[in-house]
Amino acid sequence: MDQRHIRNRLYITPEEQEIIKNTPILLGGAGIGSVIAECLLRLGFETLTIIDGDIVELSNLNRQNYTEKNISQPKVEALKERLLAINSNAKITVHNCFLTPENVEEHITDYKIAINALDFTSDVPLMFDSICQKKKIPVLHPYNLGWGALVLVISDEEGLESLRKPNEKFTEINVVDYVLDYMRFWEKPQRWLEEILEQYKNEGKNLSPPQLSIASSLVAGICTNIAFDIAANNPVKVFPEFYLTTIK
Repeated sequence: MDQRHIRNRLYITPEEQEIIKNTPILLGGAGIGSVIAECLLRLGFETLTIIDGDIVELSNLNRQNYTEKNISQPKVEALKERLLAINSNAKITVHNCFLTPENVEEHITDYKIAINALDFTSDVPLMFDSICQKKKIPVLHPYNLGWGALVLVISDEEGLESLRKPNEKFTEINVVDYVLDYMRFWEKPQRWLEEILEQYKNEGKNLSPPQLSIASSLVAGICTNIAFDIAANNPVKVFPEFYLTTIK
């Protein structure tokens, strides 16, 4: 194992380290995806493609992997610079554009893993999943829940479309509602999250959901663990199961 990753020893074999180095991962979205990308890279995933057309704003700095000097810069360009500062040998490909119904399919090619960190402002995230399912690319869905982190893995079978309510636009709330119902059923209610969700719903629909740096870090660790298991052909939980970690 090379000196860069020598502290990964015992947890990761030299053979596994080589496997993840060459495992191509697609990240759709460079918001929470920016934190996930760094965690992946530091573990040893060195082949990353990141797509996002957004720029860095001051409100991103409480939870995303950017600094004040990056404000007004394209997120993907700022993120690429940071990642290459960590590992100059990494293969970091970025596309400074938004995914749309017209271009989403052309961007999903021969990847081993995809991470869907797109905003649910349209049906593009569901289209992203559907295309990956057809190509048998497992998709990780990360969610920042403030004091907790949620990740769902979509296989080539059931998808999040099953959570869509009739005649309603699909949003992240559908996913959180599903998880809360599941936890109540198994007598593990998440009262703190139920209260936050109710308060958010009462704020109105024009505000972005509240998010904390704690969950960004937690979700990055979970996604990186899952990506490692997929690359190493270890079993992972797939939807309708999920990964939920909280500090509450």
